[in-house]
Amino acid sequence: MFKIPDHQVAGHQASTGIIGPLIDDSGRFYKPLQSDHRGSQEVEFYTKFSSITEIPNHIRKFFPIYYGTKQIEASDGSGPCPHLVMEDVVSIRTNPSLMDIKMGSRTWFPTASEDYIMKCLKKDRETTTLPLGFRISGFQIYGDKDSGYWKPERKYVLGFSTDDVRVALKKFVSSNSSNDLVAEPDFAFAESVYGGPNGVLAQLLKLKTWFENQTIFHFYSCSVLMVYEKEPALKGHSPGVTVKLIDFAHVIEGEGVIDHNFLGGLCSLIKFISDILDNLPHNSAQNSEN
Repeated sequence: MFKIPDHQVAGHQASTGIIGPLIDDSGRFYKPLQSDHRGSQEVEFYTKFSSITEIPNHIRKFFPIYYGTKQIEASDGSGPCPHLVMEDVVSIRTNPSLMDIKMGSRTWFPTASEDYIMKCLKKDRETTTLPLGFRISGFQIYGDKDSGYWKPERKYVLGFSTDDVRVALKKFVSSNSSNDLVAEPDFAFAESVYGGPNGVLAQLLKLKTWFENQTIFHFYSCSVLMVYEKEPALKGHSPGVTVKLIDFAHVIEGEGVIDHNFLGGLCSLIKFISDILDNLPHNSAQNSEN
């Protein structure tokens, strides 16, 4: 009934001796409830989020549907343990391309221990978290049935420079997404995935409008997950672009203050996506003619 997801690109992944998420055939994702405060904090967030009536429906769709908690056998066979049960937004796809982007220039929350703060600060300084306000945690890009997926190792991705991030975001929407950042991207899916009324940019701008005003939560170490499929787009259909916020183990009360940490990272990501759309080859040619 349960199996390890094929398309996880970040977070705690199931392996020998390590408990990780599971999925089932009904479109549900089972995330092991962490034994320390993080597990209870994520349950608390989902419970509170579900009960707050002033959060508009067009914003709720950016959060996975939450089905509560359930005791199931751990992925490593060590026995029953509690899991968060939520909507599986990836495995229902046939050949999904996806990218997990950790938001904010600071991934540690104010009341964290000094050891935890130093651990996060070290990673924030070594990645693009500090200079850009976000970092790519992992991604996979589907090529075709012959080439399969490009899913680079996490250590490689965390070593990305600002230029690498820019190229990765371009490769994410290209048909020639070979297993490196060297080949020139062709932007084949940029307009259908990043652009348009239902594309990534439009969805991020809706989130930005909400974050410019919401003071209920502060989303530390939360990620934006972008998912789409190339094959429908090749046939002239919608690529099924989905943008979700995930990972809420470090969400705290906003206490009437805007979440500038998340908002700053979101604005930075929007600028990167906008620049790609503004500088597509045909747009560049038109601008030069004008």
